[in-house]
Order: sequence, then C-alpha cells, then structure tokens
Amino acid sequence: MESLPALMAGQAVAFAVDRGFLAGEPLVGLWWLALLAVVSAVGAVGARGALLSTAAIVEPLRDALVTHTVEVTLRHALTGGRVEQDRSAVARLTRQVELVREAAGSLLAVVCRFAFSFVGVCIGTLTLDPTAALLVFAPVSVGVGCYVVSLRGVVRAQMSSTLATESLAHEAWRISAGLRDITAYGLEDPALRRFDEVAKENARAEIALARLTTLRTLALGVGGWVPLVLVLLWARWGTQGMSAGTVLGVLTYIAQSLRPAVQNLVQGVGTTGIRLFVTLGRLLDAPGPRPGGARSVPASDALAPASSISVGKESVGIEVVLESVSFSYPGGANDVLSGVDLRLAPGEHIAVVGPSGIGKSTLASLLAGTHTPTHGRVLLDGVDLASLAPGRQAALRAYSPQEAYVFTGTLRENLGYLTDGPVDDRRMDRAVTEFGLADLVSLTGGYDGLVNPDALSAGQRQMIALARAYLSPARLIVLDEATCHMDPAAEIRAEQAMRERPGTLVVIAHRISSARAAERVMVLDGGVPQIGSHDRMLAESDLYRDLVGLWSVKSATPCPEALHARRGAVGND
Repeated sequence: MESLPALMAGQAVAFAVDRGFLAGEPLVGLWWLALLAVVSAVGAVGARGALLSTAAIVEPLRDALVTHTVEVTLRHALTGGRVEQDRSAVARLTRQVELVREAAGSLLAVVCRFAFSFVGVCIGTLTLDPTAALLVFAPVSVGVGCYVVSLRGVVRAQMSSTLATESLAHEAWRISAGLRDITAYGLEDPALRRFDEVAKENARAEIALARLTTLRTLALGVGGWVPLVLVLLWARWGTQGMSAGTVLGVLTYIAQSLRPAVQNLVQGVGTTGIRLFVTLGRLLDAPGPRPGGARSVPASDALAPASSISVGKESVGIEVVLESVSFSYPGGANDVLSGVDLRLAPGEHIAVVGPSGIGKSTLASLLAGTHTPTHGRVLLDGVDLASLAPGRQAALRAYSPQEAYVFTGTLRENLGYLTDGPVDDRRMDRAVTEFGLADLVSLTGGYDGLVNPDALSAGQRQMIALARAYLSPARLIVLDEATCHMDPAAEIRAEQAMRERPGTLVVIAHRISSARAAERVMVLDGGVPQIGSHDRMLAESDLYRDLVGLWSVKSATPCPEALHARRGAVGND
C-alpha cells in the first residue's frame, strides 16, 4: 500500500496528459489526477501500517538489548567477588540503547521505502518506455551499489571517530579532575601536550571520516540526477520519440519518487545506519568496567612531571612571607581574606584553623599558587610566587587538597610522578609504611600494579596523594584538609610523617591533634588573624577555645594527650 503512489504517479501523469488534456478530453485528465490523489491517500494509510510493523520489530530489540546490558554489567560487577563501578553502563543502558532503538526503526523504514519505491518506479517506467527504464535503473544501481560497497570503510572511519571522541572526552575529564593538582604541581605543559596529542588524533579521525562521506554526495549525484539528465537527452535525441505524457510521467517517477528515495537511503545509511552499527557493536562488545572509567591509561600516558621539579636529593625548608595579602573572588562583594601578614621560618610547621567558609582553603590556594592575591604578595625565599614559572613553583612547593587526585596508572607512577627520575623501592617502602599503604600495595599486586581510582576510598586516595607529596623534592608542603577522610589514627600517623620530613609545612586543620602538634597556630576569624602557640591561642582567642571544645566533643578518638590525661585522672581516683 505504501508503494502504490510510487507505482502509479508516473502512469497517472502520463495518461492524464496524453489521453486527457492533449487529446482534448480534460475530464479524462482530471479523472487520472483524481485517481492519483486517491492512491496517495491509500499510500498514507500504508505508511501508517508500516510504522506500526516497524515498532513490532524494534521494541523487542530494545528489550533484548536492555536485558543483555544489565546482565553483562552485573556479571562484570561481580567478577572477582567484589563490586566494581561501571559508570559507562548507565550510558549504555539509557542513551545507547535508545539510540539503537531509534536508529534501527529509522533505518528499517528508509530501506523498505527505497526498495518499494525503486521497484515501483522501475515497473512503472518499464510500462511507459523500456529504454527510459534502463536509463533510470542503470545509474541508480551504479551509484547506490558503489556507496554500499564503500560502507565498510565508512563504518571503520566512524568507529575510529567515535573512539577518538571518547578518548578526547576522557582526557578532558582526567585533566579537569586533577586541574588543581596540575596547577599546583606545575604540570600544565605535559598535560597540554598530552591533550594536544589526543585532540590531533581526534581531528585526524574526523577528517578521514569527512573524506569518506564525500562518497555520499557522489552517490546522490549519480543516482538522483544522472537519470534525469539521461531521460531528457533520450527524449530529445532518441531514435524513437517519446510523447509529452511519457516524458512527464518518467520525470515524475524520478523527481517525486526515485530521487527522494535515493537521497533518504544514502543519508539514512550514511548517518543513522552507521551510527546504529557502531553503537550496536559497542553495546554487544562492551567490556567490563575498566580501571579509571572510560579507558585504561598506560604508563606512558600518565601525566609526567617536568624535569625542572627537582631541587636536590633532600628537601629543605623555605621561608614563606605573606605581605598584606587580600583576595576576593570575581564578582564577590567582599574580600575573603584581607590584609593577612605572615612569616614562616624555613622548616616551620603551622596549623591554620577557623570556622567553615572563613578563607582557610583560599589561603592554602594562595600559598600553592593556584590563586593570585588581589592585593599583596606571597614570597618564597624572597621571590614573588606569582613571578615564578609553573615548573619552578612546583620545585618549591607541593599542594595536597581535600579531594585528592589519583590517575589511572601504576601505583609507582602515582606515588613518584613528582620526583625527578625513578624512586627506588627503599624510599617507596618507607612512604608506604609511613602512610599505611601496605594493604593497597598488596591489593594492586605491587608497585607496578594498576590503580583504579574509582575502586579507592576517599581516604585511600588521600594517602596516595600524601605519599606523593612526601616523596617529592618540594620545600613547602601545603595540606588543605588533606587527611579529612582518614580515621584519626591514620591522620596522626600521616601528619607525624609530614612533620618529620624536612621542609616547611602548612596544615589546614580540622582536628585538635593537628593544631596541638603544630609549632604555631593561625586563627582566621574574619578580621586580623591571630598567630601563636596552641597554649597562647587557648588563652587569647575565644574562637580557638570554642573550636578546641567542638573538636574534643566530636572526636571519635581522643588525641594522645587527652588519653594520657584521662588515664592520669583515673589513676588519681
């Protein structure tokens, strides 16, 4: 029913012209045109039925793909007896399955419409003029045939483009996830070089795909326009003349039925069809969750530090000076920090405390160089931090934020990428012991085992970042609540290791043990910061006393001094 208009259109026009209007019988001509209108209505009803038939095929396909995706995801999630995250499964279950459903329905409709239209046009043209039918059939077969033959290469190019796009998106995610660390450690250049390589590979894949898709234009030209030109030439110079009605009938077949069908077929197969094959292949061949998300990054792809990071075999302290430092975020009405003055001697250890939102993390960012003061200067050994190149900044300080950045790679790469050259196992063993990473080393199968960031807890990621900073040659370590996800015992052990490491240490504290162990405490309260020892701040700062009281109440594990005092009180009783 859907193909009836394609079969009858040329015949009705030819008969309306030759037997009606040119024969002096306008009513006969109008009758043939009215018949064409009725046939078109019948074709519309047939199109509706074809759509319902397509749905009867496509919907079970969608259900089967959903079942397959869920089964594969659960099977991989339980591999090895432990649940692993597979964030890509959500995309497969929602976006990719729906894409296959829509593409399959569209492609099936396009192919069927072309097949019926092509057969109808060939039959109709053959009844009007056999030679004209050959002139129509031959170029369409050549154009569509050549395009179908080229589809294999187009599919490969489309797959390469899809994978390149995924790689580009994954690399952008990796860089954005570690942007603060990349800036703090001066790794902008290697990160940009890596991203540039991935972007160029994506561009090459897109260009290759674009070149192959020019075959679509060629197929449209051969299959859609060449028959029209050949028929007109045959009508003008053919050995047997064609009547006006026959010429108009054949042109109607070509213009109204054949050329739109060829165009829809080429575009549908070239876009929807290829997308269907690629996506369906990704669904059926989808692997289990890979470490780190979309793909596993080999060792050579991990962000490597610049060679200028090293400042010597052993880190030494650095003098830190803040001169009337103020800072406000763009669009902010008030300064987050205003007129802060601070001087740290080389190797000094200071804890920064204050209520939430007072500017502690902002101060840490200023010391790390990830933000530049609105007013004032941050000096490291007398040199303005803002004037130093990123590589030189990284040589002077290491910054460990609250949300630690761990990339997909080996444990050795994660622990040692801030060092100048490879780290010997003895030094790495010491860092592993200091920060309680022995279980993780066993879990990954040694230092050369692959780390899956998604499989790590927030505390484990923090321990890796702390050990990385510990092994770096940085002379200033800034810890912005870098132990907040660790249990109190692990936090005490980690901060003790950082204190024993040569260098200047700034800790944004959130437990009393951090502040009590520091040589000096800096209390931020929105005004002029108060600085002094723990005992002095207890005596002079109401805010600090309140914070210490709050920490003492909330602490699940009291600090060693509190335990000692409590035991003494029990003994005295």
